[in-house]
Amino acid sequence: MVKNGAKPASGKSVKTILITQPRPDSDKSPYFELARRYDVTLEFHPFIKLDAIPSKDFRRQKIDIAAFTGVIFTSRNAIDHFFRTCEEMKVNISQDTKYFCITEAVALYLQKFILYRKRKVFYGANGTNKSMFDVINKHKENEKFLYPCSENQQDNEIINWLKANNCEFATPFMYKTISSDVKDVLQKTVFDVICFFTPSGVKSLFDNLPDFKQNGTFIGAFGNNTSKAIEEAGLQLEIKAPLPQAPSMVAALDKFLSDLSKK
Repeated sequence: MVKNGAKPASGKSVKTILITQPRPDSDKSPYFELARRYDVTLEFHPFIKLDAIPSKDFRRQKIDIAAFTGVIFTSRNAIDHFFRTCEEMKVNISQDTKYFCITEAVALYLQKFILYRKRKVFYGANGTNKSMFDVINKHKENEKFLYPCSENQQDNEIINWLKANNCEFATPFMYKTISSDVKDVLQKTVFDVICFFTPSGVKSLFDNLPDFKQNGTFIGAFGNNTSKAIEEAGLQLEIKAPLPQAPSMVAALDKFLSDLSKK
Protein backbone atom coordinates (compact mmCIF):
# COMPACT_ATOMS: atom_id res chain seq x y z
CA MET A 1 0.00 0.00 0.00
CA VAL A 2 1.25 3.46 -0.89
CA LYS A 3 0.92 5.80 2.06
CA ASN A 4 -0.33 9.35 1.45
CA GLY A 5 -1.20 8.50 -2.13
CA ALA A 6 0.96 7.75 -5.14
CA LYS A 7 3.56 10.42 -5.88
CA PRO A 8 5.00 11.32 -9.27
CA ALA A 9 8.50 12.71 -9.74
CA SER A 10 7.13 16.25 -9.50
CA GLY A 11 6.10 15.56 -5.91
CA LYS A 12 2.39 16.00 -6.69
CA SER A 13 0.46 13.53 -4.56
CA VAL A 14 -2.48 11.63 -6.04
CA LYS A 15 -5.05 11.35 -3.28
CA THR A 16 -8.42 12.04 -4.91
CA ILE A 17 -9.82 10.49 -8.09
CA LEU A 18 -13.09 11.51 -9.72
CA ILE A 19 -14.88 8.84 -11.77
CA THR A 20 -17.48 10.54 -13.97
CA GLN A 21 -19.90 7.62 -13.72
CA PRO A 22 -22.39 6.37 -11.10
CA ARG A 23 -21.02 4.61 -8.04
CA PRO A 24 -20.84 0.82 -8.57
CA ASP A 25 -23.70 -1.13 -6.99
CA SER A 26 -21.41 -3.69 -5.41
CA ASP A 27 -18.78 -3.03 -2.76
CA LYS A 28 -16.78 -5.77 -4.47
CA SER A 29 -16.12 -3.51 -7.46
CA PRO A 30 -12.43 -3.50 -8.44
CA TYR A 31 -12.50 0.28 -8.06
CA PHE A 32 -12.67 -0.12 -4.28
CA GLU A 33 -9.81 -2.60 -4.20
CA LEU A 34 -7.80 -0.06 -6.20
CA ALA A 35 -8.60 2.64 -3.62
CA ARG A 36 -7.42 0.41 -0.77
CA ARG A 37 -4.26 -0.65 -2.54
CA TYR A 38 -3.08 2.88 -3.27
CA ASP A 39 -4.65 4.68 -0.32
CA VAL A 40 -6.63 7.06 -2.53
CA THR A 41 -10.15 8.46 -2.25
CA LEU A 42 -12.56 7.73 -5.10
CA GLU A 43 -15.63 9.84 -5.79
CA PHE A 44 -18.30 8.86 -8.32
CA HIS A 45 -20.44 11.54 -9.97
CA PRO A 46 -22.10 10.97 -13.36
CA PHE A 47 -21.37 13.90 -15.66
CA ILE A 48 -24.21 13.06 -18.04
CA LYS A 49 -27.78 11.85 -17.86
CA LEU A 50 -29.86 10.23 -20.55
CA ASP A 51 -33.35 11.21 -21.63
CA ALA A 52 -35.37 8.64 -23.52
CA ILE A 53 -36.68 9.49 -26.97
CA PRO A 54 -40.37 8.44 -26.76
CA SER A 55 -41.65 5.93 -29.30
CA LYS A 56 -43.92 8.57 -30.88
CA ASP A 57 -40.83 10.66 -31.69
CA PHE A 58 -38.82 7.61 -32.71
CA ARG A 59 -41.42 6.75 -35.38
CA ARG A 60 -40.52 9.94 -37.24
CA GLN A 61 -37.17 8.35 -38.09
CA LYS A 62 -39.04 5.78 -40.20
CA ILE A 63 -36.76 2.90 -39.18
CA ASP A 64 -38.26 -0.61 -39.15
CA ILE A 65 -36.38 -2.27 -36.28
CA ALA A 66 -37.64 -5.74 -37.15
CA ALA A 67 -36.12 -5.51 -40.64
CA PHE A 68 -32.56 -5.60 -39.25
CA THR A 69 -30.71 -8.82 -38.49
CA GLY A 70 -27.74 -7.50 -36.49
CA VAL A 71 -27.51 -4.90 -33.72
CA ILE A 72 -24.32 -3.07 -32.68
CA PHE A 73 -24.03 -2.04 -29.03
CA THR A 74 -21.29 0.15 -27.58
CA SER A 75 -22.81 0.63 -24.11
CA ARG A 76 -25.30 -0.75 -21.62
CA ASN A 77 -27.31 2.44 -22.02
CA ALA A 78 -27.80 1.67 -25.70
CA ILE A 79 -29.05 -1.82 -24.77
CA ASP A 80 -31.51 -0.40 -22.23
CA HIS A 81 -32.97 2.09 -24.67
CA PHE A 82 -33.07 -0.36 -27.59
CA PHE A 83 -35.21 -2.85 -25.69
CA ARG A 84 -37.29 -0.04 -24.13
CA THR A 85 -38.09 1.27 -27.59
CA CYS A 86 -38.93 -2.22 -28.83
CA GLU A 87 -41.28 -2.75 -25.90
CA GLU A 88 -42.99 0.63 -26.34
CA MET A 89 -43.49 -0.03 -30.05
CA LYS A 90 -44.42 -3.69 -29.51
CA VAL A 91 -41.65 -4.85 -31.83
CA ASN A 92 -40.86 -8.56 -31.63
CA ILE A 93 -37.14 -9.21 -32.00
CA SER A 94 -36.30 -12.38 -33.89
CA GLN A 95 -34.47 -15.08 -31.93
CA ASP A 96 -32.03 -15.19 -34.84
CA THR A 97 -30.94 -11.57 -34.36
CA LYS A 98 -27.19 -11.24 -33.85
CA TYR A 99 -25.68 -8.79 -31.37
CA PHE A 100 -22.22 -7.26 -31.82
CA CYS A 101 -20.82 -5.62 -28.68
CA ILE A 102 -17.80 -3.46 -27.93
CA THR A 103 -16.78 -5.46 -24.83
CA GLU A 104 -17.63 -8.71 -23.09
CA ALA A 105 -19.18 -6.73 -20.20
CA VAL A 106 -21.62 -5.06 -22.60
CA ALA A 107 -22.35 -8.43 -24.22
CA LEU A 108 -23.09 -10.08 -20.88
CA TYR A 109 -25.52 -7.28 -20.02
CA LEU A 110 -27.75 -8.62 -22.80
CA GLN A 111 -28.70 -11.46 -20.44
CA LYS A 112 -31.08 -8.99 -18.82
CA PHE A 113 -33.16 -8.98 -22.02
CA ILE A 114 -32.48 -12.10 -24.08
CA LEU A 115 -31.65 -15.78 -23.76
CA TYR A 116 -27.86 -15.47 -24.06
CA ARG A 117 -26.35 -17.71 -26.73
CA LYS A 118 -22.78 -17.38 -27.85
CA ARG A 119 -23.75 -18.23 -31.40
CA LYS A 120 -25.64 -14.95 -31.66
CA VAL A 121 -23.75 -12.65 -29.25
CA PHE A 122 -20.30 -11.46 -30.28
CA TYR A 123 -17.79 -9.02 -28.82
CA GLY A 124 -14.35 -7.65 -29.55
CA ALA A 125 -11.25 -9.16 -28.00
CA ASN A 126 -9.91 -6.05 -26.27
CA GLY A 127 -12.64 -3.41 -26.10
CA THR A 128 -11.51 -1.41 -29.14
CA ASN A 129 -13.58 -0.57 -32.20
CA LYS A 130 -11.07 -2.43 -34.33
CA SER A 131 -11.52 -5.68 -32.43
CA MET A 132 -15.30 -5.33 -32.79
CA PHE A 133 -14.89 -4.64 -36.52
CA ASP A 134 -12.89 -7.87 -36.83
CA VAL A 135 -15.91 -9.76 -35.50
CA ILE A 136 -18.47 -7.85 -37.58
CA ASN A 137 -16.34 -8.41 -40.67
CA LYS A 138 -17.05 -12.14 -40.53
CA HIS A 139 -20.79 -11.53 -40.78
CA LYS A 140 -21.17 -8.32 -42.78
CA GLU A 141 -22.17 -9.99 -46.07
CA ASN A 142 -25.39 -11.44 -44.66
CA GLU A 143 -26.56 -8.86 -42.13
CA LYS A 144 -28.46 -5.59 -42.00
CA PHE A 145 -27.02 -3.66 -39.04
CA LEU A 146 -28.75 -1.41 -36.57
CA TYR A 147 -26.48 0.87 -34.50
CA PRO A 148 -28.61 2.49 -31.73
CA CYS A 149 -27.05 5.65 -30.32
CA SER A 150 -27.65 8.99 -28.69
CA GLU A 151 -29.14 11.83 -30.70
CA ASN A 152 -26.06 13.94 -29.95
CA GLN A 153 -23.37 11.29 -29.64
CA GLN A 154 -22.37 8.86 -32.36
CA ASP A 155 -19.15 6.99 -32.90
CA ASN A 156 -18.13 8.24 -36.34
CA GLU A 157 -15.42 5.59 -36.55
CA ILE A 158 -18.11 2.90 -36.48
CA ILE A 159 -20.29 4.70 -39.03
CA ASN A 160 -17.32 5.30 -41.34
CA TRP A 161 -16.30 1.64 -41.12
CA LEU A 162 -19.81 0.45 -41.97
CA LYS A 163 -19.88 2.80 -44.97
CA ALA A 164 -16.39 1.84 -46.14
CA ASN A 165 -17.30 -1.84 -45.99
CA ASN A 166 -20.55 -1.35 -47.89
CA CYS A 167 -22.68 -2.56 -45.00
CA GLU A 168 -26.41 -2.00 -44.99
CA PHE A 169 -27.11 -0.13 -41.76
CA ALA A 170 -29.14 2.47 -39.90
CA THR A 171 -28.35 4.58 -36.82
CA PRO A 172 -31.59 5.10 -34.89
CA PHE A 173 -31.56 7.74 -32.17
CA MET A 174 -33.19 6.26 -29.05
CA TYR A 175 -32.01 8.66 -26.32
CA LYS A 176 -30.45 12.06 -25.71
CA THR A 177 -27.35 12.82 -23.68
CA ILE A 178 -27.62 15.84 -21.36
CA SER A 179 -24.94 17.38 -19.14
CA SER A 180 -25.49 16.90 -15.40
CA ASP A 181 -25.13 19.79 -12.96
CA VAL A 182 -21.86 18.97 -11.20
CA LYS A 183 -20.62 22.51 -10.48
CA ASP A 184 -20.70 21.95 -6.72
CA VAL A 185 -18.70 18.73 -7.05
CA LEU A 186 -15.99 20.39 -9.13
CA GLN A 187 -15.82 23.53 -7.00
CA LYS A 188 -15.82 21.72 -3.66
CA THR A 189 -12.85 19.42 -4.32
CA VAL A 190 -9.64 19.73 -6.29
CA PHE A 191 -9.27 16.30 -7.85
CA ASP A 192 -5.86 14.91 -8.69
CA VAL A 193 -7.32 12.61 -11.37
CA ILE A 194 -10.53 12.89 -13.42
CA CYS A 195 -11.61 9.94 -15.59
CA PHE A 196 -13.97 10.36 -18.54
CA PHE A 197 -15.89 7.70 -20.45
CA THR A 198 -17.69 9.59 -23.23
CA PRO A 199 -17.16 12.74 -25.30
CA SER A 200 -20.37 14.03 -23.70
CA GLY A 201 -18.72 13.75 -20.30
CA VAL A 202 -15.91 16.00 -21.50
CA LYS A 203 -18.48 18.46 -22.87
CA SER A 204 -20.24 18.40 -19.49
CA LEU A 205 -17.02 19.46 -17.76
CA PHE A 206 -16.92 22.67 -19.78
CA ASP A 207 -20.69 23.17 -19.62
CA ASN A 208 -20.28 23.27 -15.84
CA LEU A 209 -16.94 25.11 -15.72
CA PRO A 210 -16.37 26.98 -19.00
CA ASP A 211 -13.05 28.34 -17.71
CA PHE A 212 -11.73 24.98 -16.47
CA LYS A 213 -7.93 24.79 -16.43
CA GLN A 214 -6.15 21.49 -15.99
CA ASN A 215 -3.48 22.87 -13.64
CA GLY A 216 -1.71 19.55 -13.16
CA THR A 217 -4.84 17.40 -12.89
CA PHE A 218 -4.26 14.00 -14.50
CA ILE A 219 -6.93 13.19 -17.09
CA GLY A 220 -8.05 9.68 -18.01
CA ALA A 221 -10.16 8.55 -20.97
CA PHE A 222 -11.94 5.36 -21.93
CA GLY A 223 -12.40 4.95 -25.68
CA ASN A 224 -10.89 6.56 -28.75
CA ASN A 225 -13.65 9.14 -29.14
CA THR A 226 -13.30 10.23 -25.52
CA SER A 227 -9.55 10.56 -25.93
CA LYS A 228 -10.08 12.66 -29.04
CA ALA A 229 -12.58 14.92 -27.24
CA ILE A 230 -10.11 15.49 -24.41
CA GLU A 231 -7.30 16.41 -26.78
CA GLU A 232 -9.57 18.66 -28.86
CA ALA A 233 -10.52 20.46 -25.64
CA GLY A 234 -6.85 21.31 -25.17
CA LEU A 235 -6.34 18.97 -22.21
CA GLN A 236 -3.37 16.68 -21.72
CA LEU A 237 -4.29 13.00 -21.61
CA GLU A 238 -2.30 10.87 -19.15
CA ILE A 239 -4.39 7.72 -18.64
CA LYS A 240 -5.87 5.84 -21.58
CA ALA A 241 -8.01 2.72 -21.98
CA PRO A 242 -8.72 0.32 -23.45
CA LEU A 243 -5.24 -0.80 -24.41
CA PRO A 244 -3.83 -4.34 -24.54
CA GLN A 245 -2.17 -3.83 -21.14
CA ALA A 246 -5.14 -1.85 -19.78
CA PRO A 247 -8.47 -3.22 -21.06
CA SER A 248 -10.51 -1.28 -18.47
CA MET A 249 -10.32 2.06 -16.70
CA VAL A 250 -9.53 0.25 -13.45
CA ALA A 251 -6.59 -1.49 -15.12
CA ALA A 252 -5.39 1.80 -16.62
CA LEU A 253 -5.58 3.53 -13.23
CA ASP A 254 -3.80 0.60 -11.58
CA LYS A 255 -0.92 0.85 -14.04
CA PHE A 256 -0.77 4.64 -13.73
CA LEU A 257 -0.74 4.66 -9.93
CA SER A 258 1.75 1.80 -9.82
CA ASP A 259 4.11 3.66 -12.15
CA LEU A 260 3.79 6.83 -10.07
CA SER A 261 4.52 5.03 -6.81
CA LYS A 262 7.83 3.80 -8.23
CA LYS A 263 9.08 7.28 -9.06
